[in-house]
Amino acid sequence: MQPLTEIRGRAAPMQAAHIDTDVIMPKQFLKGIDRAGLGDKVFFDQRYDSVGAPRQDFILNREAWRDSRFLIVGPNFGCGSSREHAVWGLMQFGIRALIGTSFAGIFNDNCRSNGLLTVTLPADQIAMLLAHAGDPARNMLMLDLASQEMTVVHNGTVIAFEIDARRKRALLVGLDAIGTTLQDAQAIGQFEATRRTAYRWL
Repeated sequence: MQPLTEIRGRAAPMQAAHIDTDVIMPKQFLKGIDRAGLGDKVFFDQRYDSVGAPRQDFILNREAWRDSRFLIVGPNFGCGSSREHAVWGLMQFGIRALIGTSFAGIFNDNCRSNGLLTVTLPADQIAMLLAHAGDPARNMLMLDLASQEMTVVHNGTVIAFEIDARRKRALLVGLDAIGTTLQDAQAIGQFEATRRTAYRWL
């Protein structure tokens, strides 16, 4: 998993409530046996019209937000089915952090497992960030995970955020669940060897 220490880039507003995983990654793109090519499919029905032409009214197709690294999202983002493809697609598209008031539980766990940062903030701070993200002249953010601070580049406003200590450590060094477990590989090996000796009948 790619380590995450700092993120600097544009933020795009996506304030609708209850954006579900079928919107993020439509079901017709779940047939592949690997993760390749999902960046082009994320928000597919919002990004393209019926003949495959980009919709210019969709925020991520517009020049000022096309390379966004942050999404400022509405409540309960990522609800619906548990498809991990939604997270893979967002990351392949270039999104490294989602900022909102709340996230669906399984989606949030999938983000945790794949290195996509989710930041939960109060509604008033989200409203302020949405206002900045909606203006191309002031939609740049900088996030420092070590200090747990986010800065609005336009005016220097600093926003502190909370994150679980274990999740923070895993993101900083780029460890997924398997990598975290393997940090204790020696202790696990010793336990297994002792257990085999003590319980030979197993």
